[in-house]
Amino acid sequence: MKREDLTSLSIQELKDKVQEMKQQHARMVLNHTVSSTESPIGIRYSRRGIARVYTEIRNRELQQSAQ
Repeated sequence: MKREDLTSLSIQELKDKVQEMKQQHARMVLNHTVSSTESPIGIRYSRRGIARVYTEIRNRELQQSAQ
């Protein structure tokens, strides 16, 4: 998910998105453990996507506390 996509979402929507992405990531890891996937790089991309959402949430929290 790109940063431009994240800026249009509210904080609650971002938190919901993180939960959804975490579940998807856990499924990917489990599937990779059981049988190797064709593209294990997808696991890395999902982890980075989760980090992007967390970063956006944190930036917004800092902006709100600064005001």
